[in-house]
Amino acid sequence: MPALPSSLFEPVWVQFAALWPEQPEFDPAHPLGCHRRRIPDRVVFEHVIAALVHGSGYERVASDACSDRTICRRLRSWAQAGLGEQLHELALDAYDRMIGLDLADVSADGAITKAPCGGDRAGRSPVDRGKGGMKRSTGVDGYGIPLGITSAPANRHDSPLLRDTFTACSTQLRHHWPEQVTAHLDRGYDSNRTRDLLEEIGFDAEIARKGIPTPVQIGKRWVVERTNSWMNGFGKIRRCTDRDAQIIDLYLYLAATIVTIRQLIQRARTLYRWDTRPTTRRLK
Repeated sequence: MPALPSSLFEPVWVQFAALWPEQPEFDPAHPLGCHRRRIPDRVVFEHVIAALVHGSGYERVASDACSDRTICRRLRSWAQAGLGEQLHELALDAYDRMIGLDLADVSADGAITKAPCGGDRAGRSPVDRGKGGMKRSTGVDGYGIPLGITSAPANRHDSPLLRDTFTACSTQLRHHWPEQVTAHLDRGYDSNRTRDLLEEIGFDAEIARKGIPTPVQIGKRWVVERTNSWMNGFGKIRRCTDRDAQIIDLYLYLAATIVTIRQLIQRARTLYRWDTRPTTRRLK
């Protein structure tokens, strides 16, 4: 059984293949003109998606068609080329053209997950008895489409990550913002530092006050909680065993790309009709 249905996998793969053209079957730099055949990128990409969805180690997702060493080498190359961010940028552009991003209201929040193997994005988790953990700060639009992600050790506070989060959002959106943007944040961001930052970048502030009980449904920030739930549906995000920051960011943006494409397909069902339209709304 595939890790993703073809209606989700194929759009992601087509865009990925456009960003990373297929390399020669044999290494042209080999002195004898021959070497082991290069594993096709699509085969490796399928294994990477399986690792992302199930959260399994590369030894477990490896097969006769692709070894774990090949997965690691190819991941490192893709991460260094920034393919995760580029792929997510294309997904956002497609969503904006077909559905439309709601950029008048944005929100951001952090989420802590496990990072038991340490690494560049691991720190003592304040919610897991000091075990290794990773924090990701995600900025979303008014519907919950992930716009930008910043990763950090779990012991970092949400508020200092807000600048990097909105910078990542701006980069993924190619700095295209409407004239008026309202940032909806929870009480963890209730500080003069946050308000000064929002005033600096030209965003209006809608921040929950400390000491005042407020259900999550009040305001327009609840969508980021739903997005965090979507992202936590990927095993590699819930329990990150990679140590390299670039590979971690590749997985984060790859998950954000799949989330964006999934919402694009589901929302387009009521607006468009196409031959390969999924027969069910439940896309896993």
